[in-house]
Amino acid sequence: MAAVDRSLVANLSMFAGLSPPEQDELLREARSVRYIKGSAVFDQGTQADRFFLLLHGHLRVEKTTPQGQQTVVRYVSAGELFGVAQAMNMTHYPATSVAAVDSIALAWPSSSWRRLIVKYPTLAASALQTVGSRLQDTQARVIEISNEQVEQRVAHALLRLAKQAGKKVDAGVEIDFPISRQDIAEMTGTTLHTVSRILSAWESEGLVEGGRQRIVLRDAHRLHGLAEGDEAIQVRRRGPQAAASSILGRKTSASTECSAHASAIE
Repeated sequence: MAAVDRSLVANLSMFAGLSPPEQDELLREARSVRYIKGSAVFDQGTQADRFFLLLHGHLRVEKTTPQGQQTVVRYVSAGELFGVAQAMNMTHYPATSVAAVDSIALAWPSSSWRRLIVKYPTLAASALQTVGSRLQDTQARVIEISNEQVEQRVAHALLRLAKQAGKKVDAGVEIDFPISRQDIAEMTGTTLHTVSRILSAWESEGLVEGGRQRIVLRDAHRLHGLAEGDEAIQVRRRGPQAAASSILGRKTSASTECSAHASAIE
């Protein structure tokens, strides 16, 4: 296994504040792993024997209920920690993680977790930030499912995904990984039929552009209005607008570096 280039991770939160020798030492304890599209990084209920940092690609996190119903919980993007069951005092993975595209991750053995967070406090801080962020996202989705109309929930889901992994294209902002209408249905607590009906209507109105596991947000302004339930914004009164910048927001240079250079890892 080739050594991991320090420049891939130097700007990530868990490595920030560490000296170059400390960064190298932490990297030496990790193993770089490639996952082809569709392969599982780990399965729900299995022993949490590793924790990970995604260097390149996107992962889909799925959870199966006791009744056998599968739900897409979230997506993981480059630069994020995941599989940190130890940070929640869990010994088994609470969900399944699947490569949405060909991906590369760093993996550390869970047996070294306590030693590493004592030696490198930034690792513990990064894990807490990750858990806190996902808890906030979960709370937001619970509120949406409990209180919002399905159109609002779908709009919120698309806006979140575009903010997390949006790529500016001529038509607007493209969600930069394959995502199906079934995935969106699972994320928003509705049916495939309902999501298909909504997206088809939005396509005809110029809000989104769809394809096979592909979605482009063409009019962010109107989608924001729909997500917030702003009845003053009427989708039939206005043509598509270029609002890519309002969705993309700030992208961290760290995530960009991860994606740009990860192909150098063998």
